[in-house]
Amino acid sequence: MGRAVFVCLLAILSFWSASVVRAEDDYKYYTWTITYGTSSPLGLPQQVILINGQFPGPTLVSVTNENIILNVVNKLDQPFLLTWNGIKQRKNSWQDGVLGTNCPIPPNGNYTYKFQTKDQIGSYTYFPSTLMHRAAGGFGALNVYSRSVIPVPYAKPAGDFSLLIGDWFKTSHKGLQQILDSGKALPFPDGILINGQGRSSFGGDQGKTYMFRVSNIGLSTSFNFRIQGHKLKLVEVEGSHVLQNMYDSLDIHVGQSVTLLVTLDQAPKDYYIVASTRFTQTVLTATGVLHYTNSRVPVSGPIPAGPTNEVGWSMDQARSYRWNLTSNAARPNPQGSFHYGKITTSRTIVLANSAPIINGKQRYAVNGVSYINSDTPLKLADYFNIPGVFTINSIQSSPSGSGASLATSVMGTSHHDFIEVVFQNNENTMQSWHLDGYDFWVVG
Repeated sequence: MGRAVFVCLLAILSFWSASVVRAEDDYKYYTWTITYGTSSPLGLPQQVILINGQFPGPTLVSVTNENIILNVVNKLDQPFLLTWNGIKQRKNSWQDGVLGTNCPIPPNGNYTYKFQTKDQIGSYTYFPSTLMHRAAGGFGALNVYSRSVIPVPYAKPAGDFSLLIGDWFKTSHKGLQQILDSGKALPFPDGILINGQGRSSFGGDQGKTYMFRVSNIGLSTSFNFRIQGHKLKLVEVEGSHVLQNMYDSLDIHVGQSVTLLVTLDQAPKDYYIVASTRFTQTVLTATGVLHYTNSRVPVSGPIPAGPTNEVGWSMDQARSYRWNLTSNAARPNPQGSFHYGKITTSRTIVLANSAPIINGKQRYAVNGVSYINSDTPLKLADYFNIPGVFTINSIQSSPSGSGASLATSVMGTSHHDFIEVVFQNNENTMQSWHLDGYDFWVVG
């Protein structure tokens, strides 16, 4: 009798253990080798950065809550890091891939990133965060899909395209680094690329709807995106479902990603896909092709014109983006189920960007402090209590109007604080801010 009970208990424990193992979220494993290569994105051969021989890099596909184990092998002649733009890195910010959190991967070295797309959906990108490597490639799309049990607020599209669009320079990434190090501003870009090419083609069947995930992977220039004769339905921005407004064209700023639905509801032919720079005296344009599979007519006619050089138009369009409070995102509950308007903010921080001259060189600063990297990542210095690496509140929480300085600027906050952040731009240029690693809600 005792033996029978013991065996039964073993069987129950074995079943329970197997259930626990199966309940864990899936893992995906990758090895990426970073090398130099040669490509001719603007017609002339130049050095680019490849990932597993690809330029741009491979698309990283995930489903909500999956675990990503990605080993990066650096075969460049410089230290290298990849950052995962938009991934929240909950409880593991040391996987973020920037110099504040990670030691760079030395030449012929490797590092294994381990992170989870916890409670996230949407269109994102990854790119190098070290030196000016981003100007040579090493970037790619990062798409996080909803779990099958979680409905999305639109019908499943017939196809899914990732468009990595950005400014491009004929000057090498090392040459651009030397320009910045000499105290000069970046030159004007030489062109615009769509998926690393001057012209790309995307095909679909007449009458069907397709998803276009469009990201600005460039260094410094906003662009306007449009498709000849077709409306763009905006459904997701930076991991949040939005009210589904229709647009003729969209301004997409540096670092921004949007998800669009496009219905092929026109006559069967080929149509221009256009990206052109915004807020620049010289307008650079890249074109692609939307090809109907039953088309016998090549793309023709003038390239569709974009909006004029109006910042106000772009700001009004950005203000038209509205969170869909009744839709879910990565979880079944509505995005608006928590009443953020009722939160009492603990603190207000005002961040003002500027472009001062410090020690005879052009620098860029926030609240008068131009950031310099420390030899030791800030997360390591904080965790191991290493003195002399940084000082808390070495940058003020609002601009003081005093002279600019160099520092490893760190601002302290408290756990569970709700902070209001105000961005102040007194420069005569459009600014994009990278708010990394947290949830932010744009309220004005």
